[in-house]
Amino acid sequence: MRRFVAAGFGAGLLPKRLYGSHNGAGTFGAAVALIVGVFLIPSPWWIDLMVALVAVGVSLWASAPFAVDGADPAWVAIDEVAGTLVAMIGLSGWPFAAAVAVARLLDIFKVAPGISRAESLHGPLGVTMDDVVAGLYGLGIGWLLMGLL
Repeated sequence: MRRFVAAGFGAGLLPKRLYGSHNGAGTFGAAVALIVGVFLIPSPWWIDLMVALVAVGVSLWASAPFAVDGADPAWVAIDEVAGTLVAMIGLSGWPFAAAVAVARLLDIFKVAPGISRAESLHGPLGVTMDDVVAGLYGLGIGWLLMGLL
């Protein structure tokens, strides 16, 4: 059960089944969050926040047994679910799409300040927090765009 949740409710295991590698598992996890986020668009921002906070907590819990000795297994995708949900808080339309894209790209390339540092944290914090930091960057861009549009 915990492995299924850690895999982003199975999404992180799909790439291995589809093309024999765990590469891209995080993007499959982000897609799970995207589906949830689309359903949350009509909700007030505080519901989005609560869902994101629960997802962060679930990520910390579910990834813990697999985050041994600094490991962040590629198939663990619940952290991408959490980070992507953070990026979507209170957003819709183009800002929503931009926030998701920014969060995903920053999680992949880890070029923004704080992401690599968050990834170096011990255990499940390191697995989860780099995605949360990337999600916060995406959220900032999304809210900036909301203000401009």
